Amino acid sequence: MSFSPDTLSAVDRSILEALQELIIVVAQLRDPEKGCPWDLAQTPQTLVPYVIEEAYEVAAAIRSEQQDAIVEELGDLLLQVVLQSQVASDAGAFNLEAVARGITQKLIRRHPHVFGDLVVDNAEQVHANWEQIKVTEKGETPELAQRLSRKLEKYAHSLPPLLAGFKISQKAAAAGFEWQTADGVWDKFREELAEFETALQEETTVEQQAELGDLLFTLVNIARWYGLNPSEALHGTNQRFVHRLEAMEAFTNRPLSDHTLDELEQLWQEAKAELARVRAGKT
Repeated sequence: MSFSPDTLSAVDRSILEALQELIIVVAQLRDPEKGCPWDLAQTPQTLVPYVIEEAYEVAAAIRSEQQDAIVEELGDLLLQVVLQSQVASDAGAFNLEAVARGITQKLIRRHPHVFGDLVVDNAEQVHANWEQIKVTEKGETPELAQRLSRKLEKYAHSLPPLLAGFKISQKAAAAGFEWQTADGVWDKFREELAEFETALQEETTVEQQAELGDLLFTLVNIARWYGLNPSEALHGTNQRFVHRLEAMEAFTNRPLSDHTLDELEQLWQEAKAELARVRAGKT
């Protein structure tokens, strides 16, 4: 599908200029003679943690509803797309044009109700068509595409582990892999906890890791049984822990590392009480 000059002229030229500036800056950073040593040292693999980190920071900014933060974090994420493309281009693999054209063509293919003659009545039909087009693109047979393992594989490979575990747990339960009562999942938790404790005493690190994974997955299932989101729960705990450390540091003029364990415990309790007072609306 091609776009007419009228369509292209409707695009804000300042947006195209801004994108071009970013592309030029990143290319300069990767210049073999005048570029930045850090940027020149990067590979697609070394940049993966930054892609993940920036995606999470975008999500956090959106939740904060702070527009300046959203703009900044989206910019950081866009940088990762441009930088990955530049690194690949330097290696003779692909470039940003291939990335942009690829996603544009995919969007057109998967929206025949917008760019073609297909008629749909609701969002559910759009989703069904999208999934069918994906199957066709991948060259899979309908039977293969419907396999539960095939559906869950993408979660295991692409999502953060805790979120992947939650998604896999949900889909597996919907397919019948489920306990009959909550007591069953609690029994499984106690079984896995015992196996993990035994592994810590008697097994290798590899086996200990495996048993820890089994224990965490069972906790994910417990969360699902009670309608809780484990990712959001852990996010909340992380936030509370950081806030308590911040409150502890407000109660002392020395670094926390300079305190004894007893002093840290006292500061922790004071911080916990102070935050509880704040939540209760007291001063």
